[in-house]
Amino acid sequence: MTDSKNSAGGGLSGLMSLASSIKAEKAKEISSGGTPGTFAEKDLMIPRDAVDPVYLDFQRHPLLENILAARSFATACGIRVPYFQEMGITDGDRVIIGDREYINYSSYNYLGLNRHPLISRNVYEAAKLYGSSVGASRVVAGERTFHRDLEKKLAALYDAPDALAFVSGHATNVSVISTLFGKGDLILYDALSHNSIIEGVKLSGAQYFPYAHNSMTALRQILDKQRLRYKRTLIVTEGLFSMDGDIADLPEFIRIKKHYGCILMIDEAHSLGVLGKRGRGLYEHWECDPADTDIWMGTLSKTLAGCGGYIAARQDITDILRYYAPGFVYSVGLSPVVAAAVLTALDLMAAEPERVARVQHNSARFLELLKSAGINTGHALGYAVIPVITGSSRIAALLAADLFKEGVSVHPIIHPAVPDQEARLRFFITADHTDADLEQTAELLKRLCRKYRLIPD
Repeated sequence: MTDSKNSAGGGLSGLMSLASSIKAEKAKEISSGGTPGTFAEKDLMIPRDAVDPVYLDFQRHPLLENILAARSFATACGIRVPYFQEMGITDGDRVIIGDREYINYSSYNYLGLNRHPLISRNVYEAAKLYGSSVGASRVVAGERTFHRDLEKKLAALYDAPDALAFVSGHATNVSVISTLFGKGDLILYDALSHNSIIEGVKLSGAQYFPYAHNSMTALRQILDKQRLRYKRTLIVTEGLFSMDGDIADLPEFIRIKKHYGCILMIDEAHSLGVLGKRGRGLYEHWECDPADTDIWMGTLSKTLAGCGGYIAARQDITDILRYYAPGFVYSVGLSPVVAAAVLTALDLMAAEPERVARVQHNSARFLELLKSAGINTGHALGYAVIPVITGSSRIAALLAADLFKEGVSVHPIIHPAVPDQEARLRFFITADHTDADLEQTAELLKRLCRKYRLIPD
């Protein structure tokens, strides 16, 4: 059976469709004897000013009202608003804000490669040779040799036949899921999945169900009831969960995928560089065959010191995406400077596995310090992402503000991003943090958690 979804929406067919529509519009204009869109007001059916002006006023938009209410709440509580804080020079473990240096836990520069001198040098050389942009979508005139060089290296990470690089990590998930799956298909995703997964699922038009976080029992129960009612079924999960710091049970996912005849997709955004001896992610951590996972997704903006996303998969999957994924077809190709940064970061990760060992050591150490103090770290397992659960958005904001005064930059995650009872601070641990950084921060947290009665005196 042939799927017709997006048949006129991308690649060569999209260009042919565009040409046809232009011809049709020109013919319509000639036959009507005028420019389309002109009208006489007396011929209109709806009278002027029939629309309530509230729907033209973004000052009264409910989303803006939410923002203003949150600002008022922060002001009333004497809380510094931590978002869109202008930062100066940052090395991952340190950041300059104003004229003061802070220990930085708000950067996912996991291996400390951002601002690495070799990356900076290669970015500079790429800009001299190619400029700062390829100037077009890769489908038409933006394809360059360095794109394929990068994709070959990304594919090699997973021993995959092919890979595809996108200019946005968020758009990677949205475009891939919504392109490959549609009406008549089923998508099952972890209830704590990243927004980019959920948006892709909704946009696809497929039937979908979230399953309880990391619950293989819940996943199997849904499949038992639903699998045979649909054509393709996608199971999608994060590898290392970006909000909670726990990981997916890949061996069990593979067993379920094979038994029920599903397609498995793993989001490795926070896994690459953090899990596995060489930082190759979830499959290396579990010592699984990467070929047992159909679609590997990751970002270029974290471990790899760039910006964008990628897919590693079989050739048939990447061929479809090259011609039909909107976030690829209708976006400019990855810039030369970003490609140079990521290519160099991949080489450095392979050549310096001690960076992976350091981020793993630092993460485990910080988690141990917090747990020994009785601080609630949720599901965290000690892999780069470590939350401190406060159970209150107000306390999370106050705690972050107090830490900031003490020279520690960490951001609160509050309602509505998470339920109020799950409000937290989220610490990103890097290879560059020192034992002294971690111990100093843990002591500050212990004192402040006592202040807010999160732990006993």
